[in-house]
Amino acid sequence: MAYEFLSDEQVRRYGVFVADPTPEELERFFFLDQQGLALARKKRRRHNRLGWADQWGTARMLGTFLEDPAGVPRVVVDYVADQLGIEDASCIKEYAERGPTQYEHTGEIRDLLGFREFADAETEIAAFVASRVAKTRDSRRELFDRAALRLVEERVLLPGITPLTRLVAEVQRDTLGQINAAVVAPTPVHTRRALIETLEVPGGQRVSTLEWMRTPVTKLSGAG
Repeated sequence: MAYEFLSDEQVRRYGVFVADPTPEELERFFFLDQQGLALARKKRRRHNRLGWADQWGTARMLGTFLEDPAGVPRVVVDYVADQLGIEDASCIKEYAERGPTQYEHTGEIRDLLGFREFADAETEIAAFVASRVAKTRDSRRELFDRAALRLVEERVLLPGITPLTRLVAEVQRDTLGQINAAVVAPTPVHTRRALIETLEVPGGQRVSTLEWMRTPVTKLSGAG
């Protein structure tokens, strides 16, 4: 599995609501500005107005669209419905039944908010991950989270989880390979050999020489 290095929690929360948005998040992402409110009100039926507005806010907060728009937390639906003057927010269920309408709306919202497809931004995201690998000690899991956040910040629609994890793994591997090659190249052969020997476990010992050197002294003594 391409994303085997991720935790179950990372897989579970990718591109979805994991909890109800806070009041601050509702105001930041789901408060309809003048343009958003005008466009939502142009939709002919109330469930289409509500569904469009929910998707508009979802894209702003998560950087993607939900496969099932009815999966938006109820607090979001109620917040948006109140702005649109829709008394019965349960009509969102009718919107979920209209696949072609949802597709049309996502295209409109993508263009309105200036979102790009992952393929159009893959090179710059790879460069961002490579920079993190070169300058930090981020693990693959940390690199994945930072890459996902970067996509949202740059208004790039989140891809499936597999393409992003594959990019992170490949960029980390290639960047570390380049760094290793740059470090090894000027190192004399005898020094390389001596370093490799520290990885071996000497006879009668339980750990390698390198591990022995890395282990801190636990008892202060002359020998220690």
